[in-house]
Formats: sequence, structure tokens, C-alpha cells
Amino acid sequence: MREKREIYRFLHVTPRRIFEQLDQYVVGQRHAKEVLAIAAYNHLKRIEYLKFGGEVSIRKSNILMIGPSGSGKTYLARTLAKILDVPFAYNDATAFTEAGYYGEDVEVAIGRLLYATNQNVDAAENGIVFIDEIDKISRRAGGLRTGSGGRDIGGEGVQQALLKILEGEKIFVPLNVTAHWNKYDYVEIDISNILFICAGSFSDMDDANDGKTVGFVEQNGANSREITSEDLVKYGFLPELLGRLPVRVELDELSAADLVNILTNPREAMVPEYQRLCALDQIQLEFTSEALYEVAYAALRQKLGARALRAILEKVLHPILFLGPERAGERIVVEADDVRRIVQQ
Repeated sequence: MREKREIYRFLHVTPRRIFEQLDQYVVGQRHAKEVLAIAAYNHLKRIEYLKFGGEVSIRKSNILMIGPSGSGKTYLARTLAKILDVPFAYNDATAFTEAGYYGEDVEVAIGRLLYATNQNVDAAENGIVFIDEIDKISRRAGGLRTGSGGRDIGGEGVQQALLKILEGEKIFVPLNVTAHWNKYDYVEIDISNILFICAGSFSDMDDANDGKTVGFVEQNGANSREITSEDLVKYGFLPELLGRLPVRVELDELSAADLVNILTNPREAMVPEYQRLCALDQIQLEFTSEALYEVAYAALRQKLGARALRAILEKVLHPILFLGPERAGERIVVEADDVRRIVQQ
């Protein structure tokens, strides 16, 4: 009974509450946020269960996120770590190589997590490791697409190396991630409670599936079929690796309305941020609704989703920010024509 009582103390952190907090920061992607909330909650329960003597019978809820560029994959993962109050480490899968080759060993991913905790091993052992561009290490990558028999140091070899950390127990990781080749400065870390989130755009998924449309919700509202494990194996992923990523999250392509919402409403929205900056120069900055949509359309044309918004705003606001201190006391309204003229330059 003691075990159950101790585990139940976590119930104030429910999937619904995790979702509601994600919803304050991340626009759209309702289904993705629900799936992440459930996976995070189950991960917390698993940690508590093991901490109070439970048998190792609950597998980790490692996550595979699939979605177009700029749809919020990295931001969702970072925000989840913030909500759970655990350390977070970002990694690019394309930097990893098979052991023995020039590049980063996969253990560096854990080393970055340790670095994020200022070498606090206990904190690192309950953190989140995010591995982006996971689609770039499929066996279809590079020269092997041509059928050559070259050494696949950036594809299957890296997948094999990832297997040992996705469901491992204890490994030695480098204390100094900037000199990870130094084999003497290592520390042992229990990685059994680290949550791994892998993500990729899988933009050429259709090519791997004989041109059949799979994944994502297009802006015209037409739903394509869900990406299956069979699709991912055809794409070039080891079944063993997919088995260690049991939770699948597919993100939708963001619409113009979503991008406008991102600009104005979340806690870390960009437009209020620039308005605060201008207010420090005693400038009242405003955007018309049409101007905000012009910014969103420009981001969609670049096919970068939310990732393009800040760069576009910087360009649009450049004349205002440059003369900011000289325009104290003014009210400046950014119109749609202003955005179109500057973006087209």
C-alpha cells in the first residue's frame, strides 16, 4: 500500500494538466499535445514506480515526432521539459557517426544532457534527450540509394548505435562534450529513466512508398493516411529502432491562421515581444490583422512554417527599430502594404 500511496502523489500532474500547460505555449497540434501529455505522464509514473521498488515491467515511452519543418517539433519538446522541470539536451542526428569514425559518438547526446545540468548526474538521469533530423540517418541516405556497397557510417550504423542508448541502463558518457574524443574524462550514468524524443520531417516519405501520399494534414484540409511502422521500415529504419520508439506523434502543417495565432497569442508570442521593445522607446506599435496575415503568407511561401516568422518580422520592423529612439511618443501601425513591400525587397 505504501508503494501505491507514494505513486499517487504524482496524480496532481495529470495528462490534462500537462496538455493545458503545453496549450499555453504551442498553437494548434491538439492531437500531438495530447499524445505527448500522456507519454510524459506515463514516463513520470514509471520513474516513481521503479523508485519505490516496483518491478521493471513498464517500458519507456520514447517518442518519435514526425512533421513538416517549422511545425513545432523542437519547441514542443523544449516546452515539455520546461513543464516537467527536467533538463533538456538538443542533438542533431546528422552529427552522429558509427563508432570509430570521425564525428560524434551517440554517447555525446547524454553528455550534452549532463552539461545542461552543470555535471549533476542525478538530475541528468531524469532528463529529456531530443534527437532532431532522425530521418537523415535512414538506410536510404547518401550513396546507398544508388545501390553502392559503401560503408554506411551515417545511416544504419548510427541506428545500431542509438539502440544501446534508447533502452540502455548504464553507459559511460564524456564529461566534456567539446572534447568527447578524450577517452579518460568519462562518467557512468544510468540512462534507464531518460526520455528520448526523436524527430524528423520525413519530407521524402512519399518517394519511399512508391509515390503514395502518407503523413501530415495538408493546408487544403485533405487528410493523408497515417504513417505506419511498415512505411518507416521502407523508408530505411531498423525495426529494432522503431520498437524502441513506441509513441508516434504526427504534427499537422500549420495554416496561415495558426501562424497568426503564434505571432499574437501564446505566452512567448513574438508581436507582444516587439511591442514591449518599442514601448521602451515610448513607441506604440500595432499591426493590422491584414498585416499579420501577410507575415504568415510570407512564411508559408518560404515553406519554413513558424521558423520563418521571426526573420520576417525583423525585416519588416527594421526601419522602425533603427529609428526607434528618435520616434518617441509616436503610434506606429504596420499595414499589409508595408509588409508586402518590405518582404518583396
